[in-house]
Amino acid sequence: MYSCINTCTLQGLDGDIVNIEADLSNGLPKFLIVGLPDAAIKESIERVRAAIKNSGFEFPLKRITINLAPANLQKDGSQMDLGIAIAILSANGIIDFKEDEYIILGELSLDGSINSIKGALPMIISLREKGFKKFIVPEKNKVECAVISDVLIYPVKTLSETIDFLRGNSNIEKYTGEYINEEIDYDIDFSDIKGQRFLKRALEVSAAGMHNLLMIGVPGSGKSMAAKRFPTILPSLDFEEAIEVTKIYSIAGLLENNTLVTIPPFRSPHHTASAVSLIGGGRIPKPGEISLAHNGVLFLDELPEFSKNVLEVLRQPLEDKKINIARANATLSYPAKFMFLASMNPCPCGYYGSENHDCTCTMNSINRYLSKISHPLLDRIDIHIEISAVKYEEISKEIKEESSSSIKERVLKARNIQKERFKNSNTFTNSDIKDNEIAKYCKLSEKCQNIMDIAFNKYKFSARTYNKVLKVSRTIADLDGKENINEAHILEAIRYRSLDSKYWGV
Repeated sequence: MYSCINTCTLQGLDGDIVNIEADLSNGLPKFLIVGLPDAAIKESIERVRAAIKNSGFEFPLKRITINLAPANLQKDGSQMDLGIAIAILSANGIIDFKEDEYIILGELSLDGSINSIKGALPMIISLREKGFKKFIVPEKNKVECAVISDVLIYPVKTLSETIDFLRGNSNIEKYTGEYINEEIDYDIDFSDIKGQRFLKRALEVSAAGMHNLLMIGVPGSGKSMAAKRFPTILPSLDFEEAIEVTKIYSIAGLLENNTLVTIPPFRSPHHTASAVSLIGGGRIPKPGEISLAHNGVLFLDELPEFSKNVLEVLRQPLEDKKINIARANATLSYPAKFMFLASMNPCPCGYYGSENHDCTCTMNSINRYLSKISHPLLDRIDIHIEISAVKYEEISKEIKEESSSSIKERVLKARNIQKERFKNSNTFTNSDIKDNEIAKYCKLSEKCQNIMDIAFNKYKFSARTYNKVLKVSRTIADLDGKENINEAHILEAIRYRSLDSKYWGV
């Protein structure tokens, strides 16, 4: 007796169709799964056996062979439990199931209930592209899966409910969801920050053009406080961006209530984080912090405290907007388009250059501390700003500071200008402008060219830094509502890259 059921396995963000072939034959009772299953799939033997018995069905006392085809493809995950159970029952004649259009996904509990699975959304999207339209999924994954409008999602809670549906004894209504882009109500706001107008302006420019930013300042100057409030001025994700982020979080098992991620992620790993936790990895590589920050922000506080080896792995994804992870079992690519936000003290004690405290560090210790940040990494950070300690007058006076909502309005206006500018290309924000397109989008007047000429020689800019300054000036012009870059815009952009000579001797 033979049956075949369709399910799916993931390789990175891409799903592959897997045929669960079940064969029941006479002989000593044995349950065998072949076709390169991982440990989770091998353990499904006991879950499936118990779930079938506890759902009121007879488990066949025969030689059961389950083949996961294609046999040369490595399979992992517990989402095949339900498909294996249905295949066994179908081969045993309990279900007369000939339908091969359904994709069956679900992890079984011992009592026959169906648990949620990781990676449901990327599986649905991948197999939809291969022509499959009908999906039986766990009830807890239905909201996540139903955002794809042109597929049929049938949510199930138990094995017995699934069997009744496949027998035609009951009807399960197709679940239809919708994309709701809700604004989150933050309990923190930019108005909490007293003074520091230069810092707020730099963060506004960064948010408007998705530019990377480095904050250098003494302890207590407000670096971490400002970084935590940075998400409050970021636009919500559009539908395509939300799908991309949700796919990554689904694979990582980090979806809250299995709902779509609609706000830009904000990831802030501790400085003890390893290179693997940052870029991703494992036997079959899973996404790391830089992929979890896709379409959002990766914030590294106390940047020099991170291992230099960890920091250097950021160079490739900052440039390519993706990360390639090679392991013995698989070579996978995950998206990593994020804003890099970082903060640091100017020296080990934190008070180098401070007006209020004496620095206790030697020049050698300061140089060692700063040398942990390599010039190639600095080159990939668009904006470098120095932050002074907040003065007493700014803290004590009852001055109404600008709110996050008003800053966000300007950011949205600038983003909409960029959206219109790049509507016929693969570029989305000014930070994405390709080097061969800079002359087209960042035209400079003769006066601006003269200013850049002087700055290039004075600050010893690299070619990459030169391009970064032009992109930042384009964003500043957008915030100003100007079609062309003028002298004020280029001077402000240069100011954001004038610290290198002070701290790194460039």
